[in-house]
Amino acid sequence: MTALAALIKARITATGPMSLADYMADCLLHPDHGYYATRDPFGAAGDFTTAPEISQMFGEVLGLCLAQAWLDQGRPAPFTLAELGPGRGTLMADILRATRAVPGFHAAARVTLVEASVTLRGIQRQTLGDHPAHWADRTEDLPEAPLFLIANEFFDALPIRQFTRQGAGWAETVVGLAEGRLALGRTAPAPLAALQHRLADTPEGGIVEICPAAPPIMARIGGLIARHGGAGLIVDYGDWRARGDTFQALRNHRFADPLAEPGRADLTAHVDFEALAQAAAPARASRMLEQGLLLNRLGIAARAARLAQSLSGPALQSHLAAHHRLTDAREMGSLFKALAIHPPTLPPPPGFDAQDA
Repeated sequence: MTALAALIKARITATGPMSLADYMADCLLHPDHGYYATRDPFGAAGDFTTAPEISQMFGEVLGLCLAQAWLDQGRPAPFTLAELGPGRGTLMADILRATRAVPGFHAAARVTLVEASVTLRGIQRQTLGDHPAHWADRTEDLPEAPLFLIANEFFDALPIRQFTRQGAGWAETVVGLAEGRLALGRTAPAPLAALQHRLADTPEGGIVEICPAAPPIMARIGGLIARHGGAGLIVDYGDWRARGDTFQALRNHRFADPLAEPGRADLTAHVDFEALAQAAAPARASRMLEQGLLLNRLGIAARAARLAQSLSGPALQSHLAAHHRLTDAREMGSLFKALAIHPPTLPPPPGFDAQDA
């Protein structure tokens, strides 16, 4: 039993079953035993690998997308160049390298990393080297200024609540105890105003997940972009509308039992892009695109070809495999989606055509 499992069991014994949201928050963010507070989870030695760790091309083309949006909006200065959940800092480092030749971009940018983990902040500082950067605990701490933001695999790690339709009501999935072990259960069904609109498209026994933390975050992002200009790029796995049970755990690059060892596995759920888009108002959201389509529109194939010219042998094969993994529909290309947030009176960033918005 992990130390966190003992604490969670004691809490359930004292106060009763807990929601998935509370369970995820404890497992991921507990200050002493939480997953992100105690380890570097990224890469081959960790539990999962994100797109920036697969290839520098991911951050390069998305960074140039943000830089072009900045140019198209008249080069506002100063502006906030922000990343939510920046991991090791690899994505931001790739963005900064790719945009060095954009006149005035670095001089105007105030790099801000929204990161709660002290452990990961230290790694990010090492990755960024001497480049000036600031850290924020929450999106609410982002300054009132033009905002050019990226969030890659950030929203999937936010705690969710999960509901099963039963008649005209909803039974919530909770974590309780069964024979001394953590076990999933359900509350008695009851009407829920937040899911009233989902009765029409959810069959009896169907599951819907909501992420209470996401709308306030998107409202802050959308508000800043609507007031001051900017653009937001959201890349994650999920779909336009939440459907089904997507709560899962990853450990050592394999799916795991999310209740087995609290604090030692990454817990995630698919992202509801429709909810993110709606919460960004009064800023405007583009149509959701598959990651592969967006990267191809932004020129990743040409970038891959240029990099391949200087490679051979295993390095070349690894490079080609990374390009394939990021863009192919059978890999990350269709599983991961992208959404752009932009000012209501301006077109979306490159790659997100006006007709997509």
